[in-house]
Amino acid sequence: MLSLSLFFIYFLLLGLEQIRPLRKRTRPLLHRMIINVTFSFCVYFTAILLISPVATYTMQMTSTHAFGLLQWFPMNTYLNFILGFMLLDLTFYYWHRLNHEWPLLWRFHNVHHIDPDLDVTTSMRFHVVEIAYSSLFRLAQLGLIGVAPITLFLYELVFQANTFFHHSNVRLPLHVEKILNKVLVTPRMHGVHHSAYLDETNRNYSVVFSVWDRLHKTIKLNIPQQDITVGVPAYLQPNDNTLVTLLIMPFKTQRRYWRFGDETYVHRVAGPIKPANEMVE
Repeated sequence: MLSLSLFFIYFLLLGLEQIRPLRKRTRPLLHRMIINVTFSFCVYFTAILLISPVATYTMQMTSTHAFGLLQWFPMNTYLNFILGFMLLDLTFYYWHRLNHEWPLLWRFHNVHHIDPDLDVTTSMRFHVVEIAYSSLFRLAQLGLIGVAPITLFLYELVFQANTFFHHSNVRLPLHVEKILNKVLVTPRMHGVHHSAYLDETNRNYSVVFSVWDRLHKTIKLNIPQQDITVGVPAYLQPNDNTLVTLLIMPFKTQRRYWRFGDETYVHRVAGPIKPANEMVE
């Protein structure tokens, strides 16, 4: 039932992208879909074979041995759920940020960002090695927090649904998205995160709740979507976005990510007019 619900959300967003696109597509959709869906299947099966058993084992251990923050400080069921849900999301903020700031992890996370367009198919485009080593993060995350199984189940549902949503290329009315973004990460917010400019891609790390970027002062909303070049500057050529190239890329000498030709993609020459926390069209 959970999988069917997520499949419905995925294909609904895929359809809406064709009707109300937020950004103009720069590459043929079919070619990208073949690559991204292939990665998605790898992610799915790696999660089934590795992430799920690690999560199940960790929760059993924390429950049996009363280990983890929420196990050490007993509280009523509702407060336990809310706190556990928020802590899961906060730790994902830190994990996402670490994947950008630690060069070894970025080698693999870069596969996600090299996609020259951003849409719902990008949402599960991850190198299988990134999914594999993230099991160590999940072990630490679940072990230290000590969440209840129902909390993890519901968080995973919201996590995946909102990951589909904020990667999607769906144009919502600006006033509607501004309201949603008070709470959730939305397409315009995450679109900035996939920008080719360094000081934009190193912003907006939140996954479900946008509050973490606001609290850590890493939020950036004031970039018009039509001004965003999606991707990583050193890997913008069509032959950089093939399945074989992407699979072996993390194991090769890395290019200077934020320099392409004679143009430096560190920050925009003409800075935005609006404050960083004000969303624009």
